[in-house]
Amino acid sequence: MMWLDPSVREYFYGLPRLSAAQPRNDEIFDAIMQCSGEVFRALENRKTQRIVLANQPYFLKQHQGIGWKEIFKNLIQGRWPILSAKNELRAIERLHALNIPTLTVVGYGWRGWNPARRQSFLLTRELPQHVTLEALIQQPLPFTQKRKLIQAVAHIARTLHQNGINHRDFYLCHLVLDYNDTRLYVIDLHRAGVRRTTPQRWIIKDLAGLYFSSLEGHLTQRDYMRFMKYYSAASSVAWSNKEKHFWLKVKNRGEKLYRKHTSSRT
Repeated sequence: MMWLDPSVREYFYGLPRLSAAQPRNDEIFDAIMQCSGEVFRALENRKTQRIVLANQPYFLKQHQGIGWKEIFKNLIQGRWPILSAKNELRAIERLHALNIPTLTVVGYGWRGWNPARRQSFLLTRELPQHVTLEALIQQPLPFTQKRKLIQAVAHIARTLHQNGINHRDFYLCHLVLDYNDTRLYVIDLHRAGVRRTTPQRWIIKDLAGLYFSSLEGHLTQRDYMRFMKYYSAASSVAWSNKEKHFWLKVKNRGEKLYRKHTSSRT
């Protein structure tokens, strides 16, 4: 399975044939998997890099198969393993359907019947110049800008969770604002869950991740209360006992993540 947008298909279809005996699509798949550029993240079986094709910048995620050990590990822990780039593609498509700004896909593909060795890729356009919210809140922000961003993040989180989506790595570094302060993008959806409804434990994990990643920023208690109000779409923050218990779980889990993070730095 492979699809390429016309904007990049011409580039790859114009490459010299590597072997007349190979099907054309296999050659193109091989060429994409052999692309190299500026590496942003490299794991044992997955690499993310910035590449330039015909003078245009793109981001390419290449998956080489996770192996049976990782598959069984996830299944034992009650998690469905991420076998290819197809999971991120599905999440990106759902976000576009919900009008949440995210990456624009210009190519994807996967091959191989063996789930442990399945190869895949996801090719996306480079986002406009941007800054992560994690970096942005390291300095005091004007009140109106800060309130606008808190409302935007709460809207994104609520929309995802109400539509069966949980990010699983929902940190402020994965929310990026373009330099014109007009669009807030959600990125790194590799592990996102897409279901009919979002289980509460995954909602708590997402919100705890946001809270954890904000704790070293210039935010006040009022800012957190404002986020909870926007997320709950409430006219006030007079919570019921059930709501208080929910937000306490979020707070406790976020602080536990922070303690673990800070202890690993010492």
